[in-house]
Amino acid sequence: MSGQDRREAEVRRLLDGPRPAVPAEVVARAAARGARMVRRRRVVRAVAWAALFLAVVAFGVWAAMAEPWHPPASGTAPPLWGGD
Repeated sequence: MSGQDRREAEVRRLLDGPRPAVPAEVVARAAARGARMVRRRRVVRAVAWAALFLAVVAFGVWAAMAEPWHPPASGTAPPLWGGD
């Protein structure tokens, strides 16, 4: 019997045997922890969406005020009359 077959047979023997009892408080703690994780993910997701929304609004306000699509004004003006 090779090492792989021996390990596989040992795992099968462990899985087919009796399983230990799980204390009741472990289940309650695991459920509470899962509920906290779900709440935390929900809050983080809501904050991320709010931050994205605020960033889009801030960019829109900046773009409306600065009008970056217009070329900048030149620093010098041409002469008003003949240029002599």
